[in-house]
Amino acid sequence: MNGEHIRIALAGNPNCGKTSLFNALTKSHHKVGNYPGVTVEKREGTCGRGGRTYHFVDLPGIYSLTAYSMDEVVSRDFILDEKPDLILNVLDATNLERNLYLCLQFQELGVPLVAALNMSDEAKAKGIVIDDAKLSALLGLPFVRTVGSKGIGIEAVLDAIDDTWENRKNKTYKEILGDKIIYGDEIEKQLEDIERTINADDVLAKKFPARWLAVKLLEEDGNALDRLRGHADGAEIISRAKIAGGRIRERYGKTAETAVSERRYGFIRETLKEAVKVNRRNEFSITESIDGIIMHRFLALPIFIGVLWLVFRLTFLLGDMPGQWLASAFRLLGEGVSLVIPAGLFRSLIVDGIITGVGSVLSFVPLIIILFTLLSILEDVGYMARSAYATDKLLHTFGLQGQSILPMMLGFGCTVPAVMAARMLKNKRDRIITVLITPLMSCGAKLPVYVLLSAALFGDNAPNMIMLVYAVGVALSLICSLVLKKTILSGDPTPFVMELPPYRIPTPKGILWHVCEKVWMYVKKAGTVIFAASIFVWAIIYFPVAQDGQPEQVQLERSIAGSIGRAIEPIFRPLGFDWKIAVASLTGFAAKEVTVSTLGVLYGVSGDPEGQGGQDLSLREAIARDKNFTPLIGFVVMIFTLIMPPCFAALTMIKMELGTKWLVFEMGFLFSIGWLIGFAVFQIGRLLGY
Repeated sequence: MNGEHIRIALAGNPNCGKTSLFNALTKSHHKVGNYPGVTVEKREGTCGRGGRTYHFVDLPGIYSLTAYSMDEVVSRDFILDEKPDLILNVLDATNLERNLYLCLQFQELGVPLVAALNMSDEAKAKGIVIDDAKLSALLGLPFVRTVGSKGIGIEAVLDAIDDTWENRKNKTYKEILGDKIIYGDEIEKQLEDIERTINADDVLAKKFPARWLAVKLLEEDGNALDRLRGHADGAEIISRAKIAGGRIRERYGKTAETAVSERRYGFIRETLKEAVKVNRRNEFSITESIDGIIMHRFLALPIFIGVLWLVFRLTFLLGDMPGQWLASAFRLLGEGVSLVIPAGLFRSLIVDGIITGVGSVLSFVPLIIILFTLLSILEDVGYMARSAYATDKLLHTFGLQGQSILPMMLGFGCTVPAVMAARMLKNKRDRIITVLITPLMSCGAKLPVYVLLSAALFGDNAPNMIMLVYAVGVALSLICSLVLKKTILSGDPTPFVMELPPYRIPTPKGILWHVCEKVWMYVKKAGTVIFAASIFVWAIIYFPVAQDGQPEQVQLERSIAGSIGRAIEPIFRPLGFDWKIAVASLTGFAAKEVTVSTLGVLYGVSGDPEGQGGQDLSLREAIARDKNFTPLIGFVVMIFTLIMPPCFAALTMIKMELGTKWLVFEMGFLFSIGWLIGFAVFQIGRLLGY
């Protein structure tokens, strides 16, 4: 056994708890959400026991080996092309009828297989009694009870993997299920004929499991057909499959794909009759009762809007004061360092560049913690999936489907995973539109800009202004979707079908993992990208070095930053921006938080515009006293920050998902509408006397 290495694919339906089980097996902390489509790329981790190493690959959720969306393609291609040593099929024990559909397809591959009856505690609470020994006997593979979120059943899973591995061999479908007939005599007869043709070709038989390929060809699976095209005997095999499909249609009056699907479900139902009993004594369903209100045809959308408003209101009310304390702490730190380090270039770098720039961003950590805590609770409770249904009708009007709301909601946290989450959309056109409009969601990096300007310029109305900017982003995303639908991406949206998960009580451990991951990403960015950007901004402000006795304002205007600002000021002057605001807005291309750090460095060097000792003021107070930073201009800056192209990381992800052509289009599109809308808001505001 020493030194053995087993590569295991964790596969199953969306929202069956794969990632929870993966985390428990590998002691990882990957994101777990109570809605389908959380995992959009494969993740890998290892654990060891008794000298044996288990290498687990957590795959995106799929319902079938016939893949439609990009995340389903990732799972299918890994299993078929990279050929894992063993498949750990994770099943939702509360819904075995649907989950076993994929399990039967895995059996057709003939790969060593272990099944985990995950969420078995929820099944028990619902009165579902599973005879796992009977189920194992009927389907010819081991079934193990697990609760991934609590780490229950981990040792039993590893034991089952060991037993299966030690007795391993790739078995034929008949060896797995014996004489059990799933598809009926006529379909089985046609499948055997196709299998014989495949097995006659040694090269093809070694490359693909004959049973799986025969079924997929009978179902007219596009990927299976593509795999045969160009092969020596491919045309003949495809021809036989088409003839077989025609005979099935004549016999049953339906397509082979429909007939095969119906037979699978029929076999599953008969199996479950023998192995599963349901105690119906408790008919009351908390999930259905809550959904009666949450999913009401007239109340769903207002409730959704109210929930979002409450999230942002609580974020500001609970996080504003701790944020001010942290900002004061960094200001005191700068003053203390100024007393220790002699005046000159080095002190200016440390105080005006690093402490002021990075500190102005880190002071928003309390707000980030509260926002991500509230969003994580909504995810884990199961409300995120409901939000998709609540907005489906509205999104359909604008050329999208309800499932697009999930990437859009993720965009409130970070654009990068939001763009990746669009892979769950099956229609390519829907996926492109969703990726293009997702940056219009206000990610966590934009929140510090909104909070800084709204608190400095709008007083008690700050939370409402933040909510307004978020709402503008959502509304603008829908309008842009409609424009794209009517022009370069015309077509009808696909029908929306998604499984609603049950409501679950969030675990403190899960919430803590989510929040720590997001906050660490924010802090890490402050210590890397923003740290470097702050030094860069300080340098272009500090150089050329001021002459003795030269006023700070004069030095600032003569600096490199001043020269750049004056060069680009004509572009931004129609939006009401002076050169300082223009420079700060453009630095946001690196990361949106850099806008705040740039303003911190700019105002830290320039002092109070009115000469009242700005160095002792907070950035919020300095902006509030700047006569050039009116509430109207502040609102335009927030709108421009909302719309302008996202950070470099998000742009890189868009390029990976859609290609260079769409990346260039996205950058030009967002900058153009950002400038035009900013111009319109400023000019209309001036006409109205603001």
